[in-house]
Parts: sequence; C-alpha cells; structure tokens
Amino acid sequence: MRSTVALLTDFGLKDGFVGAVKGVLLSINPDLNIVDISHEIASFNILEAAVVLNATYKYFPQNTIFMCVVDPGVGTSRKPIAVKTKDYYFVAPDNGLLTLALKNQQIEKIVHIKNYHLKTDTNTFHGRDIFAPACGYLSKGVSIEDLGEVIQEYQKLPNIDPIEKDHKIIGKILMFDKFGNAITNLSYLPQNFKLYYKDYVITEVKNNFLEGEKDKPNLIKGSFGFYELFIPMGSFKEKFNANIGDEILIEY
Repeated sequence: MRSTVALLTDFGLKDGFVGAVKGVLLSINPDLNIVDISHEIASFNILEAAVVLNATYKYFPQNTIFMCVVDPGVGTSRKPIAVKTKDYYFVAPDNGLLTLALKNQQIEKIVHIKNYHLKTDTNTFHGRDIFAPACGYLSKGVSIEDLGEVIQEYQKLPNIDPIEKDHKIIGKILMFDKFGNAITNLSYLPQNFKLYYKDYVITEVKNNFLEGEKDKPNLIKGSFGFYELFIPMGSFKEKFNANIGDEILIEY
C-alpha cells in the first residue's frame, strides 16, 4: 500500500513553495501519494489551520502522515515536532496547530525533530528543509524516534473551548470559511437554548443552508464539527461585519 502524505499550509500557490516541498518528498520517496488538504489557510493563522486539520484528518486512511505548516515563528526557538498517534502521524511546528486534532487521540510518541534536515544556508523554509524530509523518511519506514529527541508535551492553543457556568455557555467565532460562514467553537448545544449574537437571538438549528432568513443570523451544525452562523446564499461575515473572536452567549 502506498504511503500518503497530506499537506496543510498557508503557502498559497503563487511562489512555488508547495512545489519545492513536493519535490523534496518525491526525491525521498517517489512512490508517495501526496494529497493537498489546503494551501489557502490565511497567512500566519494557526487557529484556522487547527480547525481545518481537525475537520479533515479523520477521513484519511490509517498511517497517513500529515505535514501541517503554518509557521510565523519559523527560525525561532519553537520546536519542529513529529507526533505518532494510534492511527496517524503529524509533523508540524510546535505552536498549537495540532491542538484540536490531538485532543481526542491516543498519543504514542512526540519527537523534537533534529535529524534528516536538508543542508541549507537559510533558516526561513522549514517546510522544505525540515518537515518535508521528516515526512519523506517516515513514509520510507524510518521510526519516529530516529527523527530526534523524544519529548513529553506539545504546545496547545489557549482559550479554544467554550466556557460553561450557571446555565450559560460563552462561545466565540473561530474562523470563516470561503462562503463567509462563521465557524464557532460550539460543538454541542443544550435543549431549549437561546443563542445571542450581537442584538440577535436564535432558538433553533436549521437543516440546510437554504433555510432561514437573509436579514438575520441562522444556525446550523456544519461539516467542521462545530455550529456555524450563516445566511442563505450570502456571506454572514460581510452582512454582520463579524470578526474572529466575536462572543456568542447561550442560555438554557
């Protein structure tokens, strides 16, 4: 069975960064199956990458290697890490990007990557020079321990989960998808809830994106695994001047 490496980055497709990464991967293992999850994560947006990775990784076959690079701290003291779980491998900067994906997985090993780097005179492209070689050699059967030093912890993004207290839940908007829908951090809602966003109140969950009204927020459980705020055939973000971090209050 061919090994699969799945790529998630904020590189875009203009500058050749993705091509260089794939070149390194294929130079190490020409038989690789390379899948692009996305290269259009907003620049430097670690949280968006965490949400997208969490929404997609579980649909890949066992032993897929996920190379996830949204790395504003490239070249700094943050570690490049590789993580082995029961079913997958994740290779990424240790900056919180793996927070959601690893939350409910059985972690078997975490390694600070120190070996198999490309020789280079620059410290600005760890996707090409560190993460791609690590993924390539993992796909060839190199053990994760051979990549470097075993460590016990990884960095987690703070303040992702909703806060629940006294029959209230305080959530927030985590990101916006291509259509302008607002992805919240709410994965469940109690019965008989009232959701407050700005001056609006929502009391029901819609079944599809064509239900609801265009002049007020609507709520749906989306494919990211979280509840989303939307308007039919339009951009919720633009319509309501919504922003990442906007607070959502639920009473029940």
